Amino acid sequence: MLRKVFNLSKFTFTLILLASFLSFGQNHPKWSENSVIYQVNVRQYSEEGSFDEFAKSLPRLKQIGVEILWFMPIHPIGELNRKGTMGSYYSVKNYKEVNPEFGTLADFKSLVKKAHKHDMKVILDWVPNHTSWDNNWTSTHPEFFSKDENGKFIPPHSGWEDVIDLDYSNKLLWEYMLDAMRFWIIESDIDGFRVDVAAMVPGDFWEYAIPQLKKLKDVFLLAEASEPEMHTYGFDMTYNWQLKDIMNGIAEGKSHAFDLVEYYSTELDFYNRDDYRMTFTSNHDENSWHTSAVKRLGDGLEAFTVLTFTVQGMPLIYSGQEAANEKDLEFFEKDPIQWKESHMTELYTKLSHLKKTNKALWNGKAGGRMQILNFGDPNYVFSFIRIKDNDKVLVVFNFSDKPQSIVINDPLAFGDYKSFVNETDISITEETIIELPAWNYLLLERSAK
Repeated sequence: MLRKVFNLSKFTFTLILLASFLSFGQNHPKWSENSVIYQVNVRQYSEEGSFDEFAKSLPRLKQIGVEILWFMPIHPIGELNRKGTMGSYYSVKNYKEVNPEFGTLADFKSLVKKAHKHDMKVILDWVPNHTSWDNNWTSTHPEFFSKDENGKFIPPHSGWEDVIDLDYSNKLLWEYMLDAMRFWIIESDIDGFRVDVAAMVPGDFWEYAIPQLKKLKDVFLLAEASEPEMHTYGFDMTYNWQLKDIMNGIAEGKSHAFDLVEYYSTELDFYNRDDYRMTFTSNHDENSWHTSAVKRLGDGLEAFTVLTFTVQGMPLIYSGQEAANEKDLEFFEKDPIQWKESHMTELYTKLSHLKKTNKALWNGKAGGRMQILNFGDPNYVFSFIRIKDNDKVLVVFNFSDKPQSIVINDPLAFGDYKSFVNETDISITEETIIELPAWNYLLLERSAK
C-alpha cells in the first residue's frame, strides 16, 4: 500500500554495509532460482471474480511461463469505515477466513492443489501492519491495537481511514499473527507470503517469525519494501521501486539512460549478490493510482518489459498485462479486466522461456551479474551483458524517440549469438554497428542447452 521513501543517510549506509558483511546470502527455495511471478487480482480477473473461475486460467498462465502466483488478500473485508462499495483487500476482518466474494476455504484449497499440479507455487498477500475497524481482534484483544490519547483506535497513516494500526509492542500479538500465518501453510499448503508494507512492522518480529514459518515449509517471502535490511530479516525478495521510478522517469522525459547506469553501478553497494529484487512495470498500486503501464510507458512499453526480464531480479506480471490491459482498475469497486488478444502475450511467453532456460538470467547468485557496457549516447542507450557458465545474454536498449546508431566496441560483447526477436544467428565483432529504431532493443542470447 504505502511506499516508504528510500533515502539513505551516511549512518544508514554504514549500517547497510555492516549488514552486508554479516550476511552470507539467503537460502532461497530452489524453485525460485529462475521463476516469474504473477500477481492475481481475483476480483477484477473475471466477471465472476472467484477462485473457481481463475483456476480455469492455470493452463494458460503455465504456458506463458508463470511459476509463482501471488494472490492479493483473500480475507473478508471490513464493513465499518469501508472505502467504496466493496472495500479494500487490505482491510482484513478475519485472518483465518475467506472473503465469500471469491468462494470458500475449500475452493481456495482446491485452487492451490490445481496450481501445484501445474508445478506452480502459490503465495498469499499478508497484511500484518493493520486490520479493519471491525476485525474480530478489536473485541477479543483490543490491546493489540494502537490508540490515541482518548483510548480510541487510530489509522496507521493519513489516508488509510478504513484500517487501524496494530501495536507490536504487545508480544502476544506476535503469537497471534504468527499463528494466523501458520494456519494458511498448514490448512492450504501455500508456498509463502507477499507481506504488505513489511517495513512498517518491527524487524525483530520478522527475525522471530520467519524461522518459525520455515520450520513448517521452505516458504518464499516477498516484502513490499525496498529497505536492504529486509533481506537480513529473512525475506527472499524486495521491491525494486528504484528501477520502476527510473523507467517512469525515462518515459516522461525526466530521466535518462545514464540514470540506469548510475543505479546499477551502485546497487550491490546496498544489496547482497543473492538478494532477490522484484522488477516490474506495473502492479495493483501502480495500475490503480498511477495508470496502466500501457498508458504510462507508451512507446517504450515493450523495451521496458524486456528490461524487467533481463536485469538482475525476478520479473512480475500483473493481472491483465499479458493482454495489454489499458484500464486503470478500480480499487474499491468491481471493474473486470477487458481480456483481448495482444502481442504482449507472445512477448511475455518468450521472455519467460528465456528466463527459464538461460542461466545468465537466473535470480541472485544462480544467475550472471550484470556488467554495464558503454555503447552509444549515454543519454539514450543502455546496455549490459550477463554471463553464467556457458550461457550469455547481451542487451542494448534505445530509450529515446529517435533512432540510434551504436558501435559495439567492447570485446566482452564479441561472439556468436541468436537473436531473441527472430532467432537468427548474429556475430558481434569490433566492426559491428547496430541501428536501433526509437524505443527499441537488441536482445541476443547464447545458451549451452
